[in-house]
Amino acid sequence: MTLQQKQAIFSKNVAILINHVYDMDYSVTFAEAWRSPEQAAIYAKEGKGIAHSLHTERLAIDLNLFDPNGKYVEDKDEWEKFGTYWKSLHEHNRWGGDFVHLVDSNHVEMQNL
Repeated sequence: MTLQQKQAIFSKNVAILINHVYDMDYSVTFAEAWRSPEQAAIYAKEGKGIAHSLHTERLAIDLNLFDPNGKYVEDKDEWEKFGTYWKSLHEHNRWGGDFVHLVDSNHVEMQNL
């Protein structure tokens, strides 16, 4: 499968996730969908990311989640229902709330295997 084909599947899954979020009376805005390799290297040096981020391949996105009252959601436990749903959409989807070294609850990605 080509990178473009993977990006298309990823994009479609992001749309499905966003619709699911709204169906649950939450809302989202975009945070970071694409990151240059240079920016990824800077984040890695600062301990805020990794140098080979899937953002650089357009296979990751960070979303700002808001609860039904409009409050910004950072809590991993509240994010978990959406992270679990995300992972159910494709076998290669991963949720940042499952990361061990740098928990990133608002991050969803599709592994580039």
